Amino acid sequence: MISKQMHKILFVCLLLLIIGCQNQNVHSKKKHNVLFISIDDLRTSLGVYDDPIAISPNIDKLASEGFTFREAFCQSAVCAPSRASLMTGVRPDSTRVWHLGDKFREINPDAVTMPQHFSKHGYHTVNLGKIFHNYMPDSISWDEPDLRPARYLKKDWLKRDGETFYISPEVNASQKVKRDSLLKLRPMRYADGWNTGPAWEAAEVHDTMYYDGAQNKLVEKTLSRLAKSDQPFFMGLGYFRPHLPFTVPKKYWDMYDKDAIPLANNQNIPENAPIQTMNSMYELRHYDGFGHISHPTGSYRMSEDTVRTLRQGYYASVSYVDKLIGDLVAHMKELGIYENTIIVVWGDHGYKLGDHNSWGKMTNYNIDLKVPIIIRYPDQANKGAQTNGITELVDLFPTICDIAGIEIPDYMQGESLVPLIENPQREWKKAAFSQFHRRPKVSADGKRYMGYSMNTQKYHYIEWYTWDHKTGTKGTLQNIELFDRIDDPGEFENIAKNIENEKIIENLSQQLAAGWKAAAPE
Repeated sequence: MISKQMHKILFVCLLLLIIGCQNQNVHSKKKHNVLFISIDDLRTSLGVYDDPIAISPNIDKLASEGFTFREAFCQSAVCAPSRASLMTGVRPDSTRVWHLGDKFREINPDAVTMPQHFSKHGYHTVNLGKIFHNYMPDSISWDEPDLRPARYLKKDWLKRDGETFYISPEVNASQKVKRDSLLKLRPMRYADGWNTGPAWEAAEVHDTMYYDGAQNKLVEKTLSRLAKSDQPFFMGLGYFRPHLPFTVPKKYWDMYDKDAIPLANNQNIPENAPIQTMNSMYELRHYDGFGHISHPTGSYRMSEDTVRTLRQGYYASVSYVDKLIGDLVAHMKELGIYENTIIVVWGDHGYKLGDHNSWGKMTNYNIDLKVPIIIRYPDQANKGAQTNGITELVDLFPTICDIAGIEIPDYMQGESLVPLIENPQREWKKAAFSQFHRRPKVSADGKRYMGYSMNTQKYHYIEWYTWDHKTGTKGTLQNIELFDRIDDPGEFENIAKNIENEKIIENLSQQLAAGWKAAAPE
């Protein structure tokens, strides 16, 4: 006979075993966190993308533990349209965000963004830095929107962008004078009028003295807090560099020999390029000493020394952000949350560094359209693998939902990339689709156009139309561009007018008209 005391002991042991199993089951089902990292103006200038200049060991290490997409394209080569598309999972003609000034939340008040969708599925959502366009943080999207380091919370700085800060007292004083003058002329201005100053700075200061470094410390503090919660988090983290101005600590400039940095592979506008194609470089022209630069379609040529300095500044900025990401990964490992976190690193569009006689983005050429995408997540297949399958930024919304195991909205205009990660050699998209709205004040001929771009594995095809910006409809076809991506990856020559390409153009035009749905993987 078993005594009553023994019955009690057995009952307690059984109860503890059941509770332990339940706790273990709950722990095993804990949702993955998401760290969604945007790097502003980052083209594929990383070691993992075989850039011979870039020093990016930390992002390269992350890629060795994750998956790299080598043929990824943005939907529009400028911040606001690209980010609005990515964050809503639909394309620019659906968001109706076509240029920098379009405010997607005013245009689409009922839009459900990626963080909103994750919040509906039990995630705590936090934003630091540039995820949506600078002065449109979209507070509706986040449980904790637009967190900033304490020293940047001054009243006069609340509408100011993280990219506009310098170390030099003289520059800061000059900025204040210029801003006051500009606001008297027009009180509503980009970055609240603070976006003045030199195009670069290399102060001998600690990483945290520039905005991205100070923000990184706040990210670490925020992660330490979130790590204590049982609720999974979705953190949108947006670094401002390597966006102009190239202002980072001097030690990152010193990593590069200016005179040894190769110049752009193709320093000319493509041969036979139509008038609509090029941006006016107004972004760089805004900085001290560059007010004289003219439209790249003209005869203007920048001095080689200036070109080299700007290129050095861009790569120094990339290495600065790379170091900050390395610090962040190390901190996550110390907290014990690295292994359970989905990490996505992406650039919002490419960038010209003297390519096509130009600086900045804002074209339909692939130097502006191609972007890095690196994804690393728990229990991932094919760690360190890469794919040449065609992918797009609009694919990220459904992909992260798929990895996290939450519902993918049925209106997505991209594809989950998980099948491609699991089988990098499989057949994938037939094409990627992008577009750019060329406005009259920056167009070489003062007219308005919309250019629709399509990249297949073999060709890059572009159609330029007149555009009615009030109704958002295209008019008549104006020009065509065609580039052979295999034989002419630098896009030296537009071969659209070559007689032997007539049938190719006919087929590509039909494919462009059929759109992204017809190009989806089977």
